[in-house]
Amino acid sequence: MKDPGSALKKLLARPKMLVMPGAFDAFSAKLVEQAGFEAVYMTGYGVSATLGKPDVGLATMTEMLERAALIANSVNIPLLADADTGYGGFINVIRTIQEYERAGVAGCHIEDQVFPKKCGSMKGKELIPAEEMAGKIKAAVDTRRDKNFVIVARTDATAGYGLDEAIRRGRLYAQAGADAVMIMAPGPPDDMARFNRAMSVPTMMIMGESELWVRNLRMVPNDELQKLGFKAALYPTSLLFAAGGEMRRTLQQLKEKGSTEGIMGQMMKFQEVTDLLGLPEIYEQEGKYRS
Repeated sequence: MKDPGSALKKLLARPKMLVMPGAFDAFSAKLVEQAGFEAVYMTGYGVSATLGKPDVGLATMTEMLERAALIANSVNIPLLADADTGYGGFINVIRTIQEYERAGVAGCHIEDQVFPKKCGSMKGKELIPAEEMAGKIKAAVDTRRDKNFVIVARTDATAGYGLDEAIRRGRLYAQAGADAVMIMAPGPPDDMARFNRAMSVPTMMIMGESELWVRNLRMVPNDELQKLGFKAALYPTSLLFAAGGEMRRTLQQLKEKGSTEGIMGQMMKFQEVTDLLGLPEIYEQEGKYRS
């Protein structure tokens, strides 16, 4: 996609909130695009799951970067990619931004956890000093070659540190040059609105099934999130959880019935998959060069 960062910035600047489902590979990203979403998010939780590991900092920068490049080059909508903590200190962040920008993503987010980090819905998260994180954001901003490459600062401060600390950190990160601030688990709607009122840059909310399953909070609908002031809502794990559930049901059917015929109506058809993957275009290219 040409100039993905500019495209993402325009989506964040409009009045309508942007909704970004999380993709964990190129196939799921293509489904996001086909469904009509205007941008896609690469989920670190999902990528870690495809590596057979929990999201506790075990996915390396190289593994995440490879996946980001595959996704970015498979769709024509901007990709915002998870870059975890930047994979180290200031120098690591510099290389991370260089490589992610080269991969063709629209932007990435860096979080203020210590390394090794944990998924935002897990227990035991610890944060680095806010001033250190602000230095990371400044390093990221100074490194990018394209001013439209979107640098998002994520704070996990609400769990264990409180909303006031999340607000302080968000403001500090915006002052360091972040194009947007992402918050994890801000709490009830009143707290969400308070956080957004305190920010000078667009805000992003991580919204997913873990709000209900882990924190026993209701999943706030997108129209309400927009009214609360968010410019983007991310759904990192929805496709992963849905895919896992369907694959498990298919395996149970195969084991118990000896065939998948009884559930084929729930599956994507062969033609649908090959069309999604661009087989008609491949045939057209072959015909163009065949004598």
